[in-house]
Amino acid sequence: MRTPLIWILAFAPCGLGAAQQGPPPIADNSFLIEEAYNQEAGVVQHISALHRSLRSAAWTFTFTQEWPVVVQRHQLSFTLPIERFGAGAGTVTGIGDVALNYRYQLAGGEGGGAVAFAPRLSLVVPTGSESKGLGSGAVGVQVNLPVSVTLAPRFVAHGNAGWSSTAGADEYGLGASVVWLTAPTLNVLIEAVWARAEGGGEALVVNPGVRWAHNFANGLQIVPGIAFPIGIGPSRGERGAFLYLSFEHPF
Repeated sequence: MRTPLIWILAFAPCGLGAAQQGPPPIADNSFLIEEAYNQEAGVVQHISALHRSLRSAAWTFTFTQEWPVVVQRHQLSFTLPIERFGAGAGTVTGIGDVALNYRYQLAGGEGGGAVAFAPRLSLVVPTGSESKGLGSGAVGVQVNLPVSVTLAPRFVAHGNAGWSSTAGADEYGLGASVVWLTAPTLNVLIEAVWARAEGGGEALVVNPGVRWAHNFANGLQIVPGIAFPIGIGPSRGERGAFLYLSFEHPF
């Protein structure tokens, strides 16, 4: 079972800004939407995310680590997925295909204006077992175009357009979110993501959630988050729980 683009988009890079004077605000720890802010120089981020279906025992866990390449303009990262699906004797658990990501801060960034744009190119490595349904068995490529726009002092919007191709099979995805900056360390957000695979297979998910930050004097920022994906349209009836945890610190 190949990981749908809707989840690949969710667990791809979403960098957080570096610590500022005073308690650093939450910058960009979205869940299903990639925000267009690269890591600032000297700051590394470790992201864990778990999506658990409430209709079955299926779940997907991902770990992403992001590093700036000398300056904020260039960012490298990787995403390692672990999946579980099936039932009874047919249950499968294992590592999926790993994504190696490069992102370029083409416009904006943390403190760089009202509009940010950071296109990403990813190489998907066939580390998962194709025979068990954990991987595609072939090298893939993925492109995502995230844009972030400050609408007002307390509201930010983000949009994504993505494409993925593996072994000649293409998938397409679109997504958008609005984040209410309720407080410097508390955000409420709602996201919507659509994905379609060539030759069939479509998903549409709305994801309301909340995230908050714990800041430490040594520059460490910990951001937990929780959301509840709701399938609509072609995904009607799907329900899930999404848990998020980010550690960001100087290096």
